[in-house]
Amino acid sequence: MFATALSGLQNRSELFLLELEEEKIHIVELLLWALIAGVMGLMFLALATLFIILLFPEEMRMYAVAGFCALYLAGAILALLNLKGLLRKRPPPFSATINEIKKDRECFDSSK
Repeated sequence: MFATALSGLQNRSELFLLELEEEKIHIVELLLWALIAGVMGLMFLALATLFIILLFPEEMRMYAVAGFCALYLAGAILALLNLKGLLRKRPPPFSATINEIKKDRECFDSSK
């Protein structure tokens, strides 16, 4: 019985380590893609904004700048809300390990 319990503990430990590695890879991937998207988006927005502002007559350029500021603020708020939603959709870390431990506990409790 001790060998079975030890084997179960080893299996749960391996599952935990596997999930930990998956979480690490997921976080690095999220950060990398967020960084790439942010840099490319900022480059585009800066050049497009400058181009459009220069198309306005000189006396109207301040209004164009104010409009772009409002637009970018609204975009930043929407992006943050979307990111928050994406993070909530992901299952909690180590959920598979926790479920297996609960099953083990139920199994041991029922055998008493």
